[in-house]
Amino acid sequence: MDQIARSPKDVGNALRNARKAKKLTQAELASRSGIWQRTISTIETSASGAKLDTIFDLLAALDLEIQIVPRSKMKPGDLEDIF
Repeated sequence: MDQIARSPKDVGNALRNARKAKKLTQAELASRSGIWQRTISTIETSASGAKLDTIFDLLAALDLEIQIVPRSKMKPGDLEDIF
């Protein structure tokens, strides 16, 4: 499950997708991570303002990690290949 995240909202979406792929509820993830369910909900809808430590706690609970790589650049024809 590779996803590109370039904004807090992208991070929230990636966390939600990973949680759902593991068939976990927000409450179950909260229990695994020690993060309140309400905080998980807020992060999944817009991770803006979330502490980095909190994001890493959720990643660990989902058995994920962040990999820092150079930003990819799209070429004019790349968008057509998506559709």
